[in-house]
Amino acid sequence: MRMYLIALMLIFFEDSALAQDKIDRMSAVTMESFIPDTVKWNDEPILPNGAKSVILVGDPSKAGVFIALLKFPSNYPIPPHIHPFTEVITVLRGKLGNGMGKTFDTKKGEMLNVGSSFVLPAGHTHYVWTTDEETIVELIATGPWDIIYTNPTDDPRKK
Repeated sequence: MRMYLIALMLIFFEDSALAQDKIDRMSAVTMESFIPDTVKWNDEPILPNGAKSVILVGDPSKAGVFIALLKFPSNYPIPPHIHPFTEVITVLRGKLGNGMGKTFDTKKGEMLNVGSSFVLPAGHTHYVWTTDEETIVELIATGPWDIIYTNPTDDPRKK
């Protein structure tokens, strides 16, 4: 029994060390600050026109954890969709509506204010929207990241 526990502990610490090594390799050599008003925002082609993004850590196209900021204009909808992996969204500026299901309906969702977060499990259909102000969120997710729209005609990559 004692050997079994030691073996489990070694496996746990080895996995922890590998995970930390991966995070260390994703991190910059020196400390880096990210301020939404000064980062270089890029158009986000995987989302409807108007969204901007900046990748802070990692690479969404590869396996592993990444962190990004997403900026949405006012009155901006993202139609129902799913993601292949769990993601965590935290509102940094503005307000973000979040609803579950295959039909876009802001009356059935919830409005999240600055400092609020939600965890979306992989494969759960949801949609988001903004109100009358620009909204910035932090996205923490696992790559390779993707978005699969419930209605394929909503996919901006196919237009």
